Amino acid sequence: MNDRERIEAYIANLERAVKSLEENDIDEKYRVLLENAKAYLSDAKYYLSRNDYFTALACVAYGEGLIDSLRHIGEVNIDWKPLSSLLSRPKVLVAGSFEILHPGHIYLLEKAWEIGRVYVIVSRDSNFEKFKGRKPAIPDKYRVKIVGSIRYVHKAVLGDEKDYLKPVVEISPDIVLLGPDQWPDKEKLEEELRKRGLKETKVVRLEKSYEDDVCRSSKIIRRILEIHGCLDEGQR
Repeated sequence: MNDRERIEAYIANLERAVKSLEENDIDEKYRVLLENAKAYLSDAKYYLSRNDYFTALACVAYGEGLIDSLRHIGEVNIDWKPLSSLLSRPKVLVAGSFEILHPGHIYLLEKAWEIGRVYVIVSRDSNFEKFKGRKPAIPDKYRVKIVGSIRYVHKAVLGDEKDYLKPVVEISPDIVLLGPDQWPDKEKLEEELRKRGLKETKVVRLEKSYEDDVCRSSKIIRRILEIHGCLDEGQR
């Protein structure tokens, strides 16, 4: 386990605590402590992205201290996870085109993050075109960069143009998390992974999706065209 992964684990612990406390009925005069902890969490992620591990760790420590202050005065009840469990978080793999990032994508990635360290495979332009029958609105080199910048994502990589399982084997995840309506059949995918040597990898399908009209790239594109008057009456 390297220094970066250790700090990522500490950040994940702080983020889990902040998220669990956001809905708590905290006295208004003390809520500023939680808001400051959230600010330190944001700073920790920024400094980690700059490879400034010392400052990132200091920000985590300040954030934890503020939450511990809330615990000591009796405003919240929280137990920090031990370091051993933080460092053993499973690898969780998510794959998709991520053509236009929307709330459904964030929901899926957040659910993956709740399980473990998140790796994402972003489809290549050529594979996107084969599957969708059209070119993507945003090229793959930008899509993978956007996905990789999301706070829930540990690492994002591009898929392989010829063998879609090749990057899966290279990442060797503990869990492959599928969206509710993603095309791979769970049992068939597990069988293919076994053939590739990933005998311990589990395939899990998310039970429900984030329900909203803006959770499909095609609907977003269509809405943009409507707003700009690019569709005639018969296409609307």
